[in-house]
Amino acid sequence: MLPSTLAFVLLAQSAPVTADNAATVAELTRIADGIDRAVDAKDWPGARAFFADRIQVDFQSLSGQPAAEIAADDLIKAWSTNLAAAKTSFHMRTNHMVTIDGDRARMTSAGYAWNRMAGNGEPLWEVWGTYTHDFARTPQGWRVTGMKLEVAHQRGNFWVRDTVPRG
Repeated sequence: MLPSTLAFVLLAQSAPVTADNAATVAELTRIADGIDRAVDAKDWPGARAFFADRIQVDFQSLSGQPAAEIAADDLIKAWSTNLAAAKTSFHMRTNHMVTIDGDRARMTSAGYAWNRMAGNGEPLWEVWGTYTHDFARTPQGWRVTGMKLEVAHQRGNFWVRDTVPRG
């Protein structure tokens, strides 16, 4: 019997619930959640392992930068720079909705994150939004080929969000 959350995710895409679909949804959810865990643990090689070599990124609603295709190594370098040891982060997602089309898949999920860093007033910044992850099945397994964040709300000290910590 499938856990109710997996059945809900699969039914949302109007596809029959099968063991293969359930296993794929579980794997894609593990990957999206694994990115969050790796980033918060500052496990940059671990985070990098979830991505294809090139990815489409769109964080325009957060950063103002236009969507672009970049090397996954560049994304991980940017994250490791902005989230260096002096800045603590916590990322969480839920309400995963998955569509599977052969060797491609898309997941949308609700996301929440906070960053904490002392040094300039209130040490906390938070964001809520919707994440979209695109996946491709590769010989090495499923990999993220695209990632988008649509910000719904932010609050707190934007200095924490925007400042690259020393060390």
